[in-house]
Amino acid sequence: MSNLIVLGAQWGDEGKGKIVDLFSEKFDVVARYQGGHNAGHTVQVDDKKFVLKLIPSGVLHPGKQVVIGNGVVVDPQALLDEIDMLERAGLEVRGQIAVSNRAHVIFPFHRMVEKVSEGRTDRTAIGTTSRGIGPCYEDKIGRRGIRMADLLNPEVFDTLYNYLSEDKEITARAFGIENDLRVEEIRQHYRQMAERIRPLVCDTAYLLNQAMRDGKRVLFEGAQGTMLDIDHGTYPFVTSSSAAAGGACTGTGVAPTRIDGILGVSKAYITRVGAGPFPSEDPGEDGDRIRKAGNEFGSVTGRPRRCGWFDVPLLRYTAMVNGFDSLIVTKLDVLDGLKEIKVCTAYRVSGKQTMDMPAENGLMEEIEPVYEVLPGWPKAPTTGITRYDALPKEARDYVTFLEERTGVEVGCVSTGPERMQTMVRAGSKMEKLLK
Repeated sequence: MSNLIVLGAQWGDEGKGKIVDLFSEKFDVVARYQGGHNAGHTVQVDDKKFVLKLIPSGVLHPGKQVVIGNGVVVDPQALLDEIDMLERAGLEVRGQIAVSNRAHVIFPFHRMVEKVSEGRTDRTAIGTTSRGIGPCYEDKIGRRGIRMADLLNPEVFDTLYNYLSEDKEITARAFGIENDLRVEEIRQHYRQMAERIRPLVCDTAYLLNQAMRDGKRVLFEGAQGTMLDIDHGTYPFVTSSSAAAGGACTGTGVAPTRIDGILGVSKAYITRVGAGPFPSEDPGEDGDRIRKAGNEFGSVTGRPRRCGWFDVPLLRYTAMVNGFDSLIVTKLDVLDGLKEIKVCTAYRVSGKQTMDMPAENGLMEEIEPVYEVLPGWPKAPTTGITRYDALPKEARDYVTFLEERTGVEVGCVSTGPERMQTMVRAGSKMEKLLK
């Protein structure tokens, strides 16, 4: 029985939510291992669209267990709002959700700290969602954070909350915003939310390991793309957690030996939200056309995404870091109508051509993309096609080109936003892993 990781192979927004939703049917448990409610996974089921920020998209399948792991930071209000949204849509989900007792808790003053940090004129803004994710991870690493287990123990919570709020009061005074803290109001609100959340909280590491011992299949879901990983991404323009495949183990308490396969999700082009280097970005008409055709606007923030051409060196790098067994290419249909499609096949850095990913942010900014141009399929739309051999020859040639240049098989292709507008290629390694 295969336990698989599904994660983003680029800078996020690759369509992981739809893929996890589709594959969840074949698994018993779906577990999120990092991030917070800054990553919106959009899933369309028939005429309904769901934007899930914290809860794994497997929750849309009745009876599936979904887990928010210890590597996730949780805003209790965001979690309860998401549960309420699903229940208003007619889904009874409370019995499906388990939240790690080791997951750290986001407080309103984390958002305050992030807004102050992003707004400073003496530093480069990262372009965060200002949801308090980064500052919560800072408190976690600084060993002053509050975990779900602490939130549910009134005496422990009060003691730890006093320490943490005092720390934030010092910060607030330094920036002249101490009146915005509302320390006691927040304390009471979190006590109330704790009682609503209490039935969902458990030792999810034990839950997951026991499920695997019982022969159940687990799908691990990353929240952001690999290039936003705190260690391996385009630092400092990254998220604050381990978005790469290794984070699935540390973020859930499951050993690496229990993982049977790793699937990367990549768009047929590439996008990025916020600041940071983007070698194959197209700021011109083609980039704008891709943005409009792909509806490339953040599902959480509504911000327009920066758009560009598929980046082979980047994908080769993320494949190396994660060990992809197979790749899911989404949004192939967005390229419909283009006469020519560019692919970045190498970088030119300081006058030298390379396939390597520079570590230095300065060198990343200097990259000149080396492009190859492939024929498009302007008169043969791919939207909604669900058989690989029914795709236009030029579209299949494009997929083959990506396989050959990245060294990773493309085991699945998506041609639209709905569940069934997706095809797993017969005979692929992905097909075998999903059986």
